[in-house]
Amino acid sequence: MYINKIKLQNFRNYKEQEITFNNEISCFYGDNAQGKTNILEAIFVTAMGKSFRTKKEKELIKINEDFAFIEVEYKKTDREGKIKIELSDKKNIYLNGVKLNKLSDLIGNINVVIFSPEDIEIIKNGPEKRRKFLNMMISQLRPAYIYNYNMYFKTLEQRNNYLKQIKFENKNKEMLDIWDEKLVQYGTNIFKYRNKFINKIKSKIGEIHSNITQKNEKIEIKYISESKDEKEYLELLKKNREKDIIRGYTSVGVHRDDFVIYINEKEVNIYGSQGQQRTSVLSLKLSELYVIYDEINEYPILLLDDFMSELDEKRIRSFFVNIREAQVLITGTHKLVLDNLESNIYNVVNGKVKLVE
Repeated sequence: MYINKIKLQNFRNYKEQEITFNNEISCFYGDNAQGKTNILEAIFVTAMGKSFRTKKEKELIKINEDFAFIEVEYKKTDREGKIKIELSDKKNIYLNGVKLNKLSDLIGNINVVIFSPEDIEIIKNGPEKRRKFLNMMISQLRPAYIYNYNMYFKTLEQRNNYLKQIKFENKNKEMLDIWDEKLVQYGTNIFKYRNKFINKIKSKIGEIHSNITQKNEKIEIKYISESKDEKEYLELLKKNREKDIIRGYTSVGVHRDDFVIYINEKEVNIYGSQGQQRTSVLSLKLSELYVIYDEINEYPILLLDDFMSELDEKRIRSFFVNIREAQVLITGTHKLVLDNLESNIYNVVNGKVKLVE
C-alpha cells in the first residue's frame, strides 16, 4: 500500500500544494512551524477521518479562509482509490467520487501507523492514551469494533444520565438493569477485540524489542480488564450501583481498561529510563505495523513525525532494518541522509514543499 499523490487547498498553512510520491522513503525537513507535520496530518485525516493533533476541525482550515480540502490518491495490491475530504461548516467525505454517510465506511481504506514524540505519553501517562492506541489500530481492521465502541459509549452516557436522575429526581433504581445489560453486551465484545489484538502484539513485540536492544531487554505486556466475563461484569455493575449513584457516573467497565508494559519484569512507566520508555513505544508501534500487515497482507503507511530527535543513531538503524517494505514519510528539522536506502528529500518552507534534487 502506498500513496501516489496528495493535494491540499487551504489546509493549515497551505494555500495550494500538490506532492507526488513513489513507494520509497520521503523525508520532509525544515525549520519548526513551516508545515511539515501538516502533511502527515492531512494523510492521517484521509485515513481516519479526524486529526491526531486537534479535535477542532476549524483549526485545519487556513486562517481567513472558510473551507479546505484534502485529496489523496492511493494504491493497494488489489485496487487503486481516491479519497477527498472537504472541510467547512460541515465535513464531507468522498471515496472514489461517492459521498460517504458513515465514518466507518472511510476507515480501513488507507491504513496508517503514526509515530510522534508525543507517543511517549502512551507509556508515561494514564490509561486513556493506551486505550486510544488500541482503538485506532483495531478500528482500521474491524469495522464491527467501531459499531460496538460507539454503542457502548452511547449506552454509557445514557446510564450516567440516569444515575443522576436517580440521585436528584428519585427515579427507579431497577431501571438501571436495562443499561447494565446493554453495557455488558457491547463491553464484552470490545474486550474480546482488544484481548485478541493485545495477543497479536504480544506475538510480535518480544522479538522486535530484542532486536532493537541487541537482546539486552525483555519486554512483556499485560492487559487489565474487569470486562472479561459477562456474568462477572454484570455482577460488578450491580455491586457498584450505589457508589455510581452517589458519584453520578459508571465506575467500572471496559472504558477503564488498561495495559501495562514491563521491561525485564519491571513496569516501564514507573521504573524505566527515558531510553527504555522511548524504545518501548517504538517496539509497540512496529508491532502495530506487523499486526496490520498480517491482517491485510500489505504494509500500512508509516508516518514518522519528528522521529529522529527522539532516538540515537543505533536505534535509528535498528528501526529502519524493520521497515524496509513500508512506505515511510518522515519529518524533521534537518536534512536526513539514509545510507543504502532509496529516499526522496523535500524542503518545507512556509507552506511550500520543494523536492531537493
